[in-house]
Amino acid sequence: MKKFMEKHKKLIWCLRNFIPMILFPVANFYLFEWYTHNPWETMKVPIQFLNIYCFELLMAMFLFIFGRLKWSLRLQSIFFMVVGLANYYVISFRSAPIMPWDIYSIGTAMSVAGNFKYTIEKQTVFVLIGFVLLILAESVVNLELKTSSTSWKKRLWAVRIAGAAVFIMLFGSFTHMLHLDSTIRKYGMYDKLFTPTVMSKRDGTAVAFLMELKYVSVDKPDNYSAASVSQILEPYTDNSAAVPDSTPNIIVIMNEAFSDPAILGAFETNEDYMPYVHSILNGDVDNTISGYLNVSVLGGNTANTEFEFLTGNTMAFLPQGSVAYQQYLKKETPSLASHLKALGYETIATHPYNSTGWDRNKVYPLLGFDEMYFIKDYKNPERVRKYVSDKACYDKIIKMYESKPDNTPFFVFNVTMQNHSSYTDEFDNFHPDIKVSGSKSKSLNNYLSLMKISDESIRYLTEYFSGEDEDTIIVFFGDHQPTNSVVSNVWKLNGKDGNELSDEDEANRYKVPYFIWCNFDIENKTDADTSTNFLATEILETAGIPMNAYEQYLDKLSENYPVVTSIRAENASGKSTDVKNVMGELNNYAILQYHCLFGKTALH
Repeated sequence: MKKFMEKHKKLIWCLRNFIPMILFPVANFYLFEWYTHNPWETMKVPIQFLNIYCFELLMAMFLFIFGRLKWSLRLQSIFFMVVGLANYYVISFRSAPIMPWDIYSIGTAMSVAGNFKYTIEKQTVFVLIGFVLLILAESVVNLELKTSSTSWKKRLWAVRIAGAAVFIMLFGSFTHMLHLDSTIRKYGMYDKLFTPTVMSKRDGTAVAFLMELKYVSVDKPDNYSAASVSQILEPYTDNSAAVPDSTPNIIVIMNEAFSDPAILGAFETNEDYMPYVHSILNGDVDNTISGYLNVSVLGGNTANTEFEFLTGNTMAFLPQGSVAYQQYLKKETPSLASHLKALGYETIATHPYNSTGWDRNKVYPLLGFDEMYFIKDYKNPERVRKYVSDKACYDKIIKMYESKPDNTPFFVFNVTMQNHSSYTDEFDNFHPDIKVSGSKSKSLNNYLSLMKISDESIRYLTEYFSGEDEDTIIVFFGDHQPTNSVVSNVWKLNGKDGNELSDEDEANRYKVPYFIWCNFDIENKTDADTSTNFLATEILETAGIPMNAYEQYLDKLSENYPVVTSIRAENASGKSTDVKNVMGELNNYAILQYHCLFGKTALH
């Protein structure tokens, strides 16, 4: 054997280096995908080769940068082992993979990371073992880009720099190719950004990530100019400074993860988990407007629902997965808060958690809030599980109301925390009492039990203000539905597969109940479905408060398109379509929004 190895020394050297150079990046790709799915079941073979090419490019780039094949392979394996595991948990917690814009959310993600329960499946264990074995196997390679010749050292450095530059350019060219419609058509790739988990399964996690880079920057809409903004708003008069006939208190509750899973499919429970909200949706409570609110996010990215509600803008014109608060709100921006502030309202934002979450402490002042209250301002509050309860939030609002100056209306925007995931942990102060017939799902029972507590708490708040003399409006809605770990059990009870949903089922995944309640007389409305970006104008209309030109434009647009989200648009006839199919009809809206966020002059 020793003689054989001596005789075939060059052959063995080639085998121990060039075979790993070709095959180990391939192994990295398949292990990386197997964290969350079997790529042979979800990906076409040509698309698998696209991903493999991506991994080979990275390996070659690392080789020229570090000069040693062993460490270029190991770095790639360690990187994808760690990122793949992180992606596995991100999908588990929010039903969506890591996307380019998540870099802006690292701080927020770290602040809530301890709130989740980390479990690991058998398949994931096997993947981790595979990565460890691969890293150990990479120790056999010994190819190094080096020379003992002094005269060649500088030349070799030049070759390495040039080689690294070439592969960086090839990687850039590859990424650009993925952004072309011709590439998507040629390989039959999946490019529906509103279902990023499906996109990562069909296109490969790495390739899907590179495809999404196309949407990091916000392009100017067609025909955008300051003149076009003025022309669009010309039919509308800025009435925001007009003295309103009345200035009722306005309290907005954006309730964490509040939703009614019954919209996804029928199921039976031992008792109604939201009797008060259901009675409002059915029109049994006087002086209410209610329906389903269409939001742009699922399982997370709460701040985007805030952004749409407060500004009237929509995530439809921003990159899928981006976070407007962290990426685009860098200057004073018109909002419901700034509008009411100009009319003499006291404007208050409150959230019983960290002030830095989604950069709220920076964004709220830019939106016109005078006061902000975060977790440190809640002294020994009641908690449900480990979060401040909804009732504690409402008690704080009542205290603010009772201590505010007479004849000074106030606007309170409260983002709750009680119902934040996860939904499987056990606590001494939380005793789930809702049971779903035919399901053993702990997460679904716990979630519905939390909905019941929220339902009781919002009834408590409306009952308090029903006895007050000051005109008051209370608005209540959820920011998004919970993750698939909760609702998949509803699908199962209805014989549905969460990976193969109809367009209607997909649309229902983004609907949450909402209502507007008043302690004064208004006409009852039910089934008044809308989207988050139009809800503020509905509130202003209900309150009898004059609107500025942009708000009037939105109010008029909502008559033709009552639903506009990052996912879909729905016209007045109820016809639903992918929002990108009506971008031409919504271009004026895109122009106004772009000017609002990035223009140099104010939008009124």
